[in-house]
Amino acid sequence: MLELNAEQREADRKISEWFACATRQVFVLTGYAGTGKTTLLKHVVVDTLKLVPDVSAAFVTPTGKAATVLINKGIPACTVHRLIYQSLIQEQQVEVNGKTVKVEKLIFRRRDSIDKSIKLIVLDEASMVSDDVLADVLNFGVKVLLCGDNAQLPPVEGFNTYLKTPDFCLKDIVRQHKDNPIIKLSLLAREGKFIPYGYYGDRAFVLYGRKFVGERRQRLLQRAEQIICGLNRTRVKINDEMRAIKGFSGLPKHGEKLICTLNNWEQFIDGEARFNLVNGIIGTAIEPFYNENDYMGFMQFKPEFLSEKCPDALPFDIGIFKDGQYRYKHGDYFAKFGEDGEATGVFTLNRFEYGYCISCHKAQGSEFNSVIVFDESYAFREDAARWLYTAITRAREKLIIVR
Repeated sequence: MLELNAEQREADRKISEWFACATRQVFVLTGYAGTGKTTLLKHVVVDTLKLVPDVSAAFVTPTGKAATVLINKGIPACTVHRLIYQSLIQEQQVEVNGKTVKVEKLIFRRRDSIDKSIKLIVLDEASMVSDDVLADVLNFGVKVLLCGDNAQLPPVEGFNTYLKTPDFCLKDIVRQHKDNPIIKLSLLAREGKFIPYGYYGDRAFVLYGRKFVGERRQRLLQRAEQIICGLNRTRVKINDEMRAIKGFSGLPKHGEKLICTLNNWEQFIDGEARFNLVNGIIGTAIEPFYNENDYMGFMQFKPEFLSEKCPDALPFDIGIFKDGQYRYKHGDYFAKFGEDGEATGVFTLNRFEYGYCISCHKAQGSEFNSVIVFDESYAFREDAARWLYTAITRAREKLIIVR
């Protein structure tokens, strides 16, 4: 049996009482980085409530990457989208290249019901989920345990009001994290305090930007699993720099790191159809092929959090890569027309950008072994502390902050 600290035991007791006795549908558990939220969730559901994950308890997250964080910790999980929405095929007319064509498009609607054996929905990383989606979750009448870090950035779209008034907030750093310098730096960031330059053991470093140059810069950039920044111009510059370091030029090459920048709920990225190709998924381009005259390409794509590549070759708009202007040439579709003017092929276009350096918002919900953060928190004004805190807590093992 897992040994909980006093604060975790109190949270465990309150959640148990709520589940057994309370009429209110939602319990909101918040906790800062290092307070053992995931460990507590598993203990509460399995040991205290005696529920079975993936049977009587459904663990869900806003993204596939966040789901795999739970899966890697022994908790079966899927995306909230997969649990509560169903897909339907609908024929639609769309305009492509000035002509109207028919396409079969998936549309999604909230399910009428979910499996009756589910007694509890556990929604992790709830800070990324808007009130609109939460309303759809609550529609099923099942009790919902929301868990999130209310010090992180709010959702990109919509608002999340639930985490502002938690039923219980974990604040005590658990034993295994007490000496972790990344956690200590996250505490300073969360409180809006200045983080001094220097070395914090052998795992965290805060460096002067003007000294982060030359061979040392190239070496550290290449070692980082993920680079995070705040401003678009910085992201573009660093991605170009990383491509040059790796010897890449022109259109994306085999083995390059890309990030999806537009949701495509119609495209599954694994053979079991668990995860969709959605905004923020990072992966590797495999054997891309280009028709430069049409500004269109195809590639296999391997998401970083899966062991398999996407089962389908993905069509994508290469305008963002080809002309260097970071803009798209097409809309959502590309079509080929025969001499009779009829469409001979219609493709749903996916959108990607280089993923060596990404925004903090795109990184939210993910963890990386080693991270370099270009501290541009100043650009986010009232959310500056949240931005830096979120960026810092993406790192599991090693962190470099450059400012």
